[in-house]
This record gives sequence, C-alpha cells and structure tokens, in this order.
Amino acid sequence: MTTPPLTVIVVDDHVVVRRGIVAFLEILPDITAVGEAGNGAEALELLERLAREGTLPDVALIDIMMPGMDGAQAVTQLRSRFPSVRAVILTGYTEIEYAHSALAAGAAGYVLKDASPDQVEQAIRHAARGDMYLDPSVAGGLTARMVSGTGLAALTEQERNVLALVARGLSNREIGTRLSISESTVRSHMSGVLAKLGLTSRTQAALFAVREGLVRLNER
Repeated sequence: MTTPPLTVIVVDDHVVVRRGIVAFLEILPDITAVGEAGNGAEALELLERLAREGTLPDVALIDIMMPGMDGAQAVTQLRSRFPSVRAVILTGYTEIEYAHSALAAGAAGYVLKDASPDQVEQAIRHAARGDMYLDPSVAGGLTARMVSGTGLAALTEQERNVLALVARGLSNREIGTRLSISESTVRSHMSGVLAKLGLTSRTQAALFAVREGLVRLNER
C-alpha cells in the first residue's frame, strides 16, 4: 500500500520566496505543497477551507515576520484551531527572542532561510512525526535559555501526563487510550512539551523525564 505524501502549506509575505519554497517542495517525491498564503490571517482562512474539504495539511511552513498577523500569532491560532497541523517557522531571523516566541506559541520547528534544502526537508519530516527540529545556529542558546528557566514547572498537568507515558515507552495511540484523548491531541501536547523544554525528540523528552524524577527507570 502506497504511503500518501506529506502535505504542506507555505506562508510568507514575499511572493518570490514563497514560490521558491513551493517549487523546492514539488521536486521531493513524497512531500507536496497544497496551498500558500501571504500572512497569518490568510493562512488561517486557507486552513479553514482545507478543513471543510477534509484535506488539512500535515505541516505549515510559516515566516515569523509578516504584516498583519505575524508568525507567532499565526502559530498560536493554528495550534488552537487546527491541532493536527504542525507548524514550522522558516525565517531569516537568528535572534533567540524570535525563536523563543515561536516555540512558546507551539511551533514544532525553527529553520533559517539560509539553511540547506536537506535541513528544511528534515524539519518538515520531524514535525510531521511529532518531533521538533531546531536550526543548529539557534538550538544551543535556545535550549539553554528554555531548560534553565522553566523545567517541569512550565508544563501543564496533561503535558506532564503525556511526557511520563512517553518516557514509559507508550505510543501516541496507547497514550491517547490511557488518557482518553485523541492521537492528534497527544501530538499537540507533545509539541508543547518539546517547545517548553527546548528539546527536539521523544527520546530527549523521555531522558529528561527520568532525569527530573517524573519517571523512575524501573517504571519504564
């Protein structure tokens, strides 16, 4: 059985940049662009239309600085209204403040526009499977800031519940069954965990949970 391609929308106020990203995605065999928008408000309108058609994308690539509704604001709205869609920021801004605001809003990745095509592709794939991707140029400073300043105290009770079950090796489906929530909600909570802790994968999150005493090794 053929696996359906990953679907992506591209949100950027610069038409040339936006079309270039779409063109790049179209050469990948199993990733396809299904729409584009010029700012956050247009992106939400696009997602509403795709939702009505039953074709919500897996990932939204979003610029951070746009007129009207910017990237962080768009991610906040997107994560609230379309939790199954993963948001990845694709921007030229290297400042930690921008990355922090985007990830705090619920973005699953932060990639710079001068990144290699492979890095952009990796970010999309990481986000689609529920992990996070941080551009190496911002990852170190961002992780140091977020972990040192927050830790488990920054997580909601449900995020801690999800993290504990991830650390015990349960799949998203098993976690959803255990907590009586959908798989997409589990992914949304896990995205929040990764963003708040400055981590990039379920493995890192599981190790963090053990290190912080949320789960003991013999409970895994």
